[in-house]
Amino acid sequence: MVVAANRVEHTEDRGSIDTIVSVTKRDMARVNELILSMAGSRVELIPEIANHLISSGGKRLRPMLTIATALAHGYDEGDAQVKLAASVEFMHTATLLHDDVVDESDLRRGKRTARTIWGNQASVLVGDYLLGQAFKMMVDVGSMTALSILSDASAIIAEGEVWQLAAAKRMTTSEADYLAVVDAKTAALFAAAAEVGPVIAGAGDEARAAMRRYGRSLGVSFQLIDDVLDYGGVAADLGKNTGDDFREGKITLPVILAYQAGDEDEKAFWRSAMEDGNNDDAALARALELIERHATLKTTIERARAFGAEAYEAAAGLPPSAARDALLDVVEFCISRIK
Repeated sequence: MVVAANRVEHTEDRGSIDTIVSVTKRDMARVNELILSMAGSRVELIPEIANHLISSGGKRLRPMLTIATALAHGYDEGDAQVKLAASVEFMHTATLLHDDVVDESDLRRGKRTARTIWGNQASVLVGDYLLGQAFKMMVDVGSMTALSILSDASAIIAEGEVWQLAAAKRMTTSEADYLAVVDAKTAALFAAAAEVGPVIAGAGDEARAAMRRYGRSLGVSFQLIDDVLDYGGVAADLGKNTGDDFREGKITLPVILAYQAGDEDEKAFWRSAMEDGNNDDAALARALELIERHATLKTTIERARAFGAEAYEAAAGLPPSAARDALLDVVEFCISRIK
C-alpha cells in the first residue's frame, strides 16, 4: 500500500461483500420486503422520503451482519433475524436522515439529500417515524435481550451525535475524543447488529461478546477508511466529491493527525479552514499537501487495519461455515475499499 499524489493505492487483493450477499440472499429478500412494508404510511410524505433514501444504493451491510451472525451460530429458521435486520436498517436510515440535517449535507450516495428536497423538518420527522417502526419490529421478535441491545445502541448513537455537535469545528479535538465519537456514532450500530444474531440463535455470553467485539471493531475500521477516502479516494466510491468533509468543516482523523504534527503556521491554517470556514479549493489543495506531507492517510489506514485485525480475530474463532467466511471477507472488504 502506497500514498502518492494524494491518492491511496491498494496493491493487495481486494476484499468483497459477494460472500455475505450470497449467504444472506434468501433472508435479505424478506428483509427488503419488510422494509418496504414498514416504510408505508397513509401520510404520503413518509414513504416518499423513506423510499428516496432506502432505494439510494446502500449496501445494507448492517442488516446482513445480523443475518450472517445468526446463521454462523446455527439459527436457520423463523423470522426473528428478518425483523431484527430490518430494524437495524431502519435505525441506520433514520440516523442518515438526522445526520444530513445536522451536517447540512446536500448529497448522499451521489443523490440529493432528503433535506434539500423536502426540508429539514420533514427529514427529522420521517427519521423519527422509522425509529418507531424499528422498535415495533424489535418488540414483535419477543426477545428482551435483543431489544435491550438495539435500544442501547439507539441511545448511544444519539449521544454520539450530540458529542460530535459539541466538538464540531474544534481543532483541539484529540484522536481519543474522535475515536470515542466514531465508537458511538458508527461502531455502536455495527456492534449491536452483530450481537443480536447470536442472541436469537441462543448462543451464550462468550459468543455474544465475540460478535459485539467483531461489529464494534469493524465499524471503527469502516469509518476510518471513509475518512481516508474523503481525502484520497475516488468520488464514485463515496457517492460524493473528494474533500466534502473538508468543505463541511468535519474534523476527521487525517486532519487531527496533520494538525498535531504541524508547525504553528500549519496549525493556524487548519484553525482558519476548519473553525472559521475558510475552506475553498485553494485551501483544500493546501490541506491535501499537508496531509501528504505528514502521511496521515497512511497512519489512518494503519489504525483501520489494527481495528480490522481485531474484528477478524473475533470472527475467526467461529466454527467453519459459509457465514463465518462471509464475516471474515467483510473485514477485508471494508479496508480494501481504498484504490
